[in-house]
Amino acid sequence: MLVRSGIIAALTIAGLAFGAPTVSAQSLTDALISAYRNSDQLKSQRAALRGTDEDVAAAVAARRPSLSLSGSAGNVHSFAFNLDSQYANLTMALNLTLWDGGSTRLGIEVARLGVAVARDSLIDTEQQVLLNAVTAYMDMRRDTQFLQLSRNSYDVAAKQVQATRDRFEVGEVRRTDVSQVEARLALAQSIVALRQGTLEISREAYHVAVGKYPGRLMPPPPLPPLPATMDKARALALKNHPAIRRARKMVRIADLNVARAEAAMKPSIALQGNVTLEANKFNGDTGVLAVTGKVPIYQGGALSSAYRRAQALAQKARFDLQRTGQLVAQNVNRAWSQLTIARATITARQKEVRSARVALDGIREEASVGARTALDVLDAESVLFQAQTNLATAKRDEYVAVYSLLSAMGLLTARHLGLKVEHYDPDRNYRKVYTAPTLSERGKLLKRILKRAGQ
Repeated sequence: MLVRSGIIAALTIAGLAFGAPTVSAQSLTDALISAYRNSDQLKSQRAALRGTDEDVAAAVAARRPSLSLSGSAGNVHSFAFNLDSQYANLTMALNLTLWDGGSTRLGIEVARLGVAVARDSLIDTEQQVLLNAVTAYMDMRRDTQFLQLSRNSYDVAAKQVQATRDRFEVGEVRRTDVSQVEARLALAQSIVALRQGTLEISREAYHVAVGKYPGRLMPPPPLPPLPATMDKARALALKNHPAIRRARKMVRIADLNVARAEAAMKPSIALQGNVTLEANKFNGDTGVLAVTGKVPIYQGGALSSAYRRAQALAQKARFDLQRTGQLVAQNVNRAWSQLTIARATITARQKEVRSARVALDGIREEASVGARTALDVLDAESVLFQAQTNLATAKRDEYVAVYSLLSAMGLLTARHLGLKVEHYDPDRNYRKVYTAPTLSERGKLLKRILKRAGQ
């Protein structure tokens, strides 16, 4: 009864794993392309970058003239003469900053550097998305192998149970022997259930990382080339990693903000003007054009405080740059070490599998002539099963370590990997907006009003 129930459970579990509709084989490259196309995390970061592009447009707009239109109309009652009169006016105002100590120019440069920082953040996100896809792909392959190995182990245990029962029926073994192999069968059944549950977890993780559920996964392609030494890998990382480039730009932004704080203490000159059209012909239309100046004399210490704050943040940015360099180098060292460990482990596990298989064959031969028990065979099967499991884990770790090293060097991008996918072009949106927005709907309305007034 135990054998029958165990076989039914195994078939049920296998059905869950393999009963889904047939899906075409998927490669690691397919998974990376799908992740690049479908990642909501990447789409979110791209939208954030487009929003940052608008900071440049806003900064550029600050050095252009601004026009506004206002108007009023109403009724005035004179209590002294008991008379009513109506009024209406329309005023167009102009304001143009002529000189502000360089604050506007510095603001534009800060905004442009902010866009460059956001682009580096996008590359960082792209690397994480692709690394997650690699990890999910290799986890799925590993866990699929785990399930298959555990099912094979269950099948072997079921055969041993049946064989031991047959021998018990003819009096060759004791009831204790039957109980021992039945216990091993129950253990094998629980491992199959565990592996199936783990595979389902990995399947959902794959869906999140890649954007679709996995079909039949092909063996991974050859590993991408790597630098010959860890020192070369570290040098590439310190040059190429987006976190390093981002930290360097943040230092430049902090220095510019110090200069902006200094510019805020300088005088500013602006051109101001307005034209007022009066419906009441008694007052008549008026126009004013003037150059105005502003000199900050005392602001309660706010300007000095802003300057000191900018200096402190500039120091922080330099410390952050040093810290980022240390972390990037540390990540390269860690990934390199993990790769070295994984490759050494693969070599050792391959030898372990070969030795365990030789030992199992010998024990089976001995068991066939009565020199070994069924429990001895199951023990040898368990050793081989564990060795094969360890080898699958080591191969998975090697691939993840290689792509982790690429990420640590800043090279885990769709372009560097040569993925045949339409690459996102951040310049496309930037070219549309960096010169400041075109006329808005209100601007177009104002243009029509001024055209009519001129007529």
